[in-house]
Amino acid sequence: MELGIDNFVSEVVDPNTGTVYPAPERMKQFLTEVLTADRAGVDSFGVGEHHHQYFLDSAPVVILAAAAAVTERIRLRSAVTVLSADDPVRLFEQFATLDLISGGRAEMVLGRGSFTEAFPLFGLNVADYDSLFEEKLGLILQLREDVHPYWKGRHRPPLTGQGVFPRPAQAKLPMWIGVGGTPSSFVRAGVLGLPLMVGIIGGDPRKFRPLLDLYRKTGIQAGHDPATLQVGIHCFGFLGDSDQQAADDFWPGYERTMATVGRQRGLPAPRRARYDAETGKHGAFFIGNPETVAQKILDLELALGGFTRFTLQMTNSMMAPDTMLRSIELLGTEVKPRVLKARAGS
Repeated sequence: MELGIDNFVSEVVDPNTGTVYPAPERMKQFLTEVLTADRAGVDSFGVGEHHHQYFLDSAPVVILAAAAAVTERIRLRSAVTVLSADDPVRLFEQFATLDLISGGRAEMVLGRGSFTEAFPLFGLNVADYDSLFEEKLGLILQLREDVHPYWKGRHRPPLTGQGVFPRPAQAKLPMWIGVGGTPSSFVRAGVLGLPLMVGIIGGDPRKFRPLLDLYRKTGIQAGHDPATLQVGIHCFGFLGDSDQQAADDFWPGYERTMATVGRQRGLPAPRRARYDAETGKHGAFFIGNPETVAQKILDLELALGGFTRFTLQMTNSMMAPDTMLRSIELLGTEVKPRVLKARAGS
């Protein structure tokens, strides 16, 4: 099993000093987070995509390329690429370039995104949400196989054999499908035989077992090797020296961010009691000391019938930089060895 991090480059306030870090400094902090993960043994690092005033990650491939230049072994990916609002040809060329810079460490997680601000920004109709994704997914998968593609669709001009360059260092650039809880998304990934990245943001993660079984069943019925039907799980997470410390460190920024999002979407403000429940045995938040989080990952792996990748969303808008780096180090140096040792002995 691989353990990774999926973080956004969000605005950050230091709760100890009240300092709001300016954008250039915050970007340097973020690259330090990726470098720390690389050195601590974390397997992968994903960068989100937002087109919003509180985030700096509207161009995630540029950030990933900067991270590739300062890291050595960690795999670098999107989390997720908002495929519906971008051009597949440009995306493929960008990630192929990233793959060359990183020496074959690039991956794509393709999704429709949970925010829709990119659609009007790029002149797209939100009403085409589904058809845009389906068409562009088919095209980018074709680009992975065909250097000189012939293609025609509704949402972009046709391709008539033009070359798409450069080609990536990896023979087949890894592409995952990022999904929430919609059954049709699990079926689509199964039919295509693509690895699946499941974002779980609340509730009991065990409830996803029927959807994962549907994905695996669909993939096998479509003729795909079960070994290729990889599953990744993505949840909120944070590490501390104690369960209480980790929960207390993560809560202020979580409350601030979710309250802001909630106001925009007409949702109620987050409550600490609900948050604490999510950090419990069957909640969706993997927040605690390394032993607690490692055991919770192992328990969920068993409950879901196995998965090949588990990633933590550690982004926090009220966090001292050293506290974030400490959490990243604990994931690589404490949680990962515990998980690997337990799985080796099972």
